[in-house]
Amino acid sequence: MMMSAAAIATLVRMGRWEPDARGRMIRAAMDLFAERGFEQTTAGDIAESAGVTERTFFRHFADKREVLFDGSATLERTTHDAILAAPDEMSPLEAALTGIVAGGGLLEQRREHAVRRSRIVAAHPSLQERELLKLAAMTESTAKALHERGVAEPAASLAAHSAVTVFHVAFARWIAAQDDDAAQNDDATHGEERDTEAPPSFVDCVADTAAALRALT
Repeated sequence: MMMSAAAIATLVRMGRWEPDARGRMIRAAMDLFAERGFEQTTAGDIAESAGVTERTFFRHFADKREVLFDGSATLERTTHDAILAAPDEMSPLEAALTGIVAGGGLLEQRREHAVRRSRIVAAHPSLQERELLKLAAMTESTAKALHERGVAEPAASLAAHSAVTVFHVAFARWIAAQDDDAAQNDDATHGEERDTEAPPSFVDCVADTAAALRALT
């Protein structure tokens, strides 16, 4: 059993990122990382491109790596709130997956950003390590929400780890589908026929991955 689409949409809207000076710096950083490379881009470059001072940049971000993980807190909060709002009769795993779906809605809003960011992270081991730390924090937040629902151990930790693993695998599948779609679009510009089926949504990838997890038991 999952929450209604309307309920999830409400939680997603509550967690939207708004375009402001911080947003300009994020967009500038993504453009510069793509143009020059992550290692070759400095915090000063990002600040200049965004039209702010370097001091302003460091008021928002500890370093340039954190630009790529700016949405982590919002993702955790949205996931946490959706778990708490899930129907009481849901199992711990289903409640955790409901949170994952709600959090994934934020990624759908920023699909192009998510794809570009994923490519940058995949190319740098230090960023991959940071990504794993953020996933660990998400697991802790998910378990905390389950505890608040009255779920005891070890069920809360098992459900949290399982749900975040579903998120991780589903995200990889979702990004791969976006890359495949982009490649087909590129082929179509050269006269080749492309598959007309749209790539799956992140919610679809979560549902498929969760189904695969359940099939293991």
